[in-house]
Formats: sequence, structure tokens, C-alpha cells
Amino acid sequence: MSTPAHALPASRSPWRSLRHRGMRWWSAANFVSNAGTWMQLTVQNLLVLHITGSAAATGLSMSVQAAPALLVSLLGGAAVDRWPRKLTVAVSQALLGAVAFTTALLVALDRIDMTTLLVLAAVTGVIATVDGPACALLGNDLVPVPDVPSAIGVGALVHSAGRLAGTALAAVAVGFLGTASAYAANGLSFLFVASVVPFLRPAPGAAGEAAAGPRAAPEGAGMSVREGVAFFVRRPRLVALAGITGLSSVFGRNYGLTLAVLVTGPLAGGAGAFGTVSTVLAAGGIIGAVLGARLRSPSVRTVGLLAAAGGLLQVVAGLSPSLVVLLVLVLPMAVVESVSDTAGTAVLQTDPPPHLRGRVLGVWSSVGTVWSLGGPPLLGLLMEWAGARGALVAGGLLIAGSIGAGLLARRRGGPVPVPVVARDGEVTGREALGTAA
Repeated sequence: MSTPAHALPASRSPWRSLRHRGMRWWSAANFVSNAGTWMQLTVQNLLVLHITGSAAATGLSMSVQAAPALLVSLLGGAAVDRWPRKLTVAVSQALLGAVAFTTALLVALDRIDMTTLLVLAAVTGVIATVDGPACALLGNDLVPVPDVPSAIGVGALVHSAGRLAGTALAAVAVGFLGTASAYAANGLSFLFVASVVPFLRPAPGAAGEAAAGPRAAPEGAGMSVREGVAFFVRRPRLVALAGITGLSSVFGRNYGLTLAVLVTGPLAGGAGAFGTVSTVLAAGGIIGAVLGARLRSPSVRTVGLLAAAGGLLQVVAGLSPSLVVLLVLVLPMAVVESVSDTAGTAVLQTDPPPHLRGRVLGVWSSVGTVWSLGGPPLLGLLMEWAGARGALVAGGLLIAGSIGAGLLARRRGGPVPVPVVARDGEVTGREALGTAA
């Protein structure tokens, strides 16, 4: 029998969320699912190239799968708020499994073409607009609120481990069984998650206990998309979080582009040197996920300070005189980014009232898609104008300067109470930029 949450000693262990049985099962299911997903992703681009022989077509297939996040995420978030969480996850996982099995069958029978593949990618993207926020919130529902950062950090580690396992398994499966086997394995991984979900039980004291059934909205509260958008834009801390994340995403985290040009250009390194930099970035991300999981009550201020620190590290990295100096800087850059991500995700997923969290994540997904689509071209233009070093320095200064100005403005203005409808229907005042959990 699980120990009541209030009886467990306060802990800052990054693994504290795994004290709860439901979280242990959910983490195992996520590992299997991530491994299956990366098996499919590893072979998908090769399949498109095999069908079309065009690198542009490969990019098109990725864009088609991502596009629904921009167009349909608001509706997906509303569905997550309206429907029972576990049922939503189980059904969406089963549907994703059906798409994977359909693709596997078409590939095995050599009946797949580019049009069909694009349609299947679009269907996957639409289902993911519901599945993504539902899965994220279900994991948080299983643990007490102070353990949510740990659950997010563990999830990041599970994602990294699943990526490594899936990439390795894809090579073995394709070598022995063919391309269709990777899609079939992904289908099985989705069905495994769907079969585990009905048996998950929230820990005593978990935030999800009160919302285990349909989203119990306060009396008089609607379930419209507009309500979620209105909450987001009227909540200064979420707007601030979006601004910080947007700046960092566009000007500070596209290291696959900026550092690649820096290493192969001014630092006169080759592909091997950039591979070393990428490995150090990955290691720093794992370390940061562990450190981020130790947080108990992250705030927007925490996210901002970490992002500003990352921006300053990026400035110094842009001025690196050698590859060795860059490698020394890359590790803390990745660590700070990963901790900031964990803190920001914890704020995003715990700040809204439970009946609004799906729609808030839907708004966030739409905004994030704009960043991911528009960021690389903007950064590319900056690099054309200022070069790799100039882009890193200018981007880092822009991030740190904007966040510093925002913190000063907030200190002068003070927190702003924002009315939020509570579960019992009463309206409460909550500080705009206080601690999240």
C-alpha cells in the first residue's frame, strides 16, 4: 500500500516522484513508447527518401506532421479538459497505434506512396494535439504537486533513454526484419501504454485525485477554447513565461545551427568536432534534467534567471578562441537550458486551475509551433548579417537584457492580483508572478 503523501518526508531527490507506484508504471510505459517512437522516426526520413529521392520531401513530411499543432492544438486542449484524462490517453494512444500499424502494413506490402504517407503524418499530428497535453497532465496527476518537477525531470530522462534505445533498436530491427518492423514496434509500444493507463492510480494527495473523472469545472464555467486563451493572455506570469521561452527558443537554443557554423567556420573544426560538441550538449541536458527534478516550487523568476544566465554563457561561447574553450562552456549552457525547461514546464502545468490546464497547454503548443517554424529563418538572417559569432553574442545579449529589464520592471510595479475561478466557484486573487506550486 502506498504511503500517504503527507506522511512522506520532504525530499529534494530528483527521483522522489518514483516513490509513487503509479509514476513508476507511467515512467516504464513512457520509456517503451519513446523507444518505439524513435524507432519509427529513425527510419521515417529514410523511407521518404526511398520513395521520392528528395530531401525537400523529407522536410515536407515533418512539416505536415507538425502543422496541426499550430492549427488544432487549441481544440485538442479543450478536448483534454472536457474528457476524462485516463480515457483520453488510452484512446489517443490506441489511435496512434492504429496509424503505426496501418503504415507498417502498407510498407510491408509495398503499397505506400508519398501522398498516403503525408495523410498518415497529418492524422498523427492531429491525434498528437490531444495526446500530448493529455499524457503530460496525466503524469502530473499521479504525484503530489511538490513532486511535479521531479515527474517532469524523470520524464526528460526517460525521453533521452528512449531515444537512445529506439535509435539502436531501429538499426537492428530494420537490418533483420525490414523497415515495416520499426512501424509495427511503434504500434505495439502505443498499445502497451494504452493497456497500462487503466491501472494507474494517483498517489494520496496528488493533484489529480480531485479531477480523476471528467474535468470538474466550477459551476458556471464553460469549456470553450476562448476561455483558455483568455486565461492565458490575462495571466501575466504565463505571458512572461511565453516571452522568456520565445526569446530563448529563437535566439538561444538553435545550437544545431549556430554552433555547427561556429565550429566548422571560425573555429576550423570538422564534422567530428561538431559531433563532440553535440555529445557534450546531450550530456549537459541529462545532468540538467536531474538537477531540475530537484526543484520543489519553481517560478517564472527562476526560469528567467536561468535563461538570462544561459544567454550570458552564450555570449562568452560566441567569443570562444578555440574548440576546447567552447567545449568547456557548452556543458553549463546545456545544463542551464535543461533546468530552465523543467522549471518552466512545471510552472506551465501547475499554474492554471485543473479545469483549464488542457486548454492552456493547447495555447502553449500553438505558440511554440510558431517559434519552431519562424525561429530558424530569423536566426539564419541574423547569421547572414552578423556571422555565427555575432549571432551568438547578439542573441545572448538580447535574451539577458530583455529578461533583466523585465525583472526590474516587475520589481518596480509589484505583483498584480489576477482573478481566478476556484473549484467551488469562488473568485480568488492570485499574484501574477508568485511561486508556481
